[in-house]
Amino acid sequence: MTKKWREACRKLPLCGGCLAALFLCVCLLGGCAGQEGAADEKEISVFYINQAETKITPITYGLKSTGVDGQVDEAISAMKENPVELSLRTPVNGYDIVGWNLQENLLVLDVSEEYKNIQPTTEILIRAAIVRTLTQIEGVDHVSMTVKGEGLTDSLGAPVGPMNAEMFIDNAGNEINSYEKIWLKLYYANESGDRLIPVSVRKVYNSNISLEKLVVESLIAGPEQDSEGVYPVLNPAIKVLGVTVKDGTCYVNLDDGFNTQVYNVTGDVVIYSIVNSLVELPNVNKVQISVNGATEITYRESFPLTTVFERNLDLVESGD
Repeated sequence: MTKKWREACRKLPLCGGCLAALFLCVCLLGGCAGQEGAADEKEISVFYINQAETKITPITYGLKSTGVDGQVDEAISAMKENPVELSLRTPVNGYDIVGWNLQENLLVLDVSEEYKNIQPTTEILIRAAIVRTLTQIEGVDHVSMTVKGEGLTDSLGAPVGPMNAEMFIDNAGNEINSYEKIWLKLYYANESGDRLIPVSVRKVYNSNISLEKLVVESLIAGPEQDSEGVYPVLNPAIKVLGVTVKDGTCYVNLDDGFNTQVYNVTGDVVIYSIVNSLVELPNVNKVQISVNGATEITYRESFPLTTVFERNLDLVESGD
């Protein structure tokens, strides 16, 4: 209570009962203010790695910061500290997060070079813990990672683009670290860039990544080096912002790189390279493509992205 407030109270002609009532009101107001301050905390789950390095475990944490920048800093600081539970450890171990910046809803984390020395199975857990922690902050939809400013690649050398929480499913035990092998049928361009050629390729992939995302990333990476007679279609700088499937329709969200064509291929070859490759998967019948989440775009002035595309075998080069 301030000096002026105390003086004002002394001047009031209050009886003993009134004074007690006034004191009670002041206490209640003070208590409400304290409760309001506690309610302002935003609770998130900070994910840590178990000592056996087989899974990640959440611990509830109350963010005291209000702005997105402060909350990101606070969440990163929380992840850097080892939790009280001795069975868990920080996901920031053996390397450091040296900086970050927020580009619209994409949070880009830059880590130190020691990150490259982390075992592949542990590295997956680290990414899962970081992404699932930070994407709980309002204004952060995806997380991307760089190592000293260079794009992060996985243990197979494939680029790791923007990640969201849905990419890291909860598996039991060691399954979160497992890799699987699969044959994919992908459609690349012929030499003149006006027809599609199907190619069967064997891929080794992490079981936490969806097959739909694997297909799109494989198309962006282009044909294998020993492939003959087939040529890349998609700009290798494209970032995959999201790939989801609902009721047989695969929704592919790409960044602005999709609009920049670096190879001499026709527009329909670009569209149906993606569509035909995805429809080869048993759970996909149709495909819709968006750029930064927007479909009110006409690709190359001929292909409105509001269209839900179906397989087109007329573009496939005969004889295959």
